[in-house]
Amino acid sequence: MTTRVKDTDARTEAKQPMDIEHLRSLVELMVVNDLSRIELREGDSHILLRRGQPVVAGAPVALVPQTVGQLAVPVTVSVGDAAAAAAAEAASNEILIRSPMVGTFYQSPDPESPPFLNVGTVVEPNTVVCLIEAMKVYNELKAEVSGRVAKILVKNAQAVEFDQPLFAIVPA
Repeated sequence: MTTRVKDTDARTEAKQPMDIEHLRSLVELMVVNDLSRIELREGDSHILLRRGQPVVAGAPVALVPQTVGQLAVPVTVSVGDAAAAAAAEAASNEILIRSPMVGTFYQSPDPESPPFLNVGTVVEPNTVVCLIEAMKVYNELKAEVSGRVAKILVKNAQAVEFDQPLFAIVPA
């Protein structure tokens, strides 16, 4: 029995799944070179990545539930010195909540809302402490510990790096 294979052109081929490692390398390239936009076109494929864009008041914010470490891109940026200084500031009885990814730190869900936490706020493991925006995806970061917020180590809308301390918590 003979099987015939039909030639297909680019318009009828099945789309390939998105290569996450390729996207991570593009994000790393953006961070290392302080780029705000990358646009690539290859055949029918088109990728447009932007970073550092302000959140527009009234615009919908997409919160995509996912595993915290899923988008982690370990990149060394100049914020490293600040991260080391913040870690040194933590007292021995404090637990540090660290950034699971490179992105932008937001203390509230939108500019008009109050912050998720203030110094002195009591948190539980499922308490949302901030949003970290990476590649236009807003990721909720949960405390994962019980205690009281002793210090907030970063400013709103500040760029953060992987493993950078964000909060110091005194355990309950």
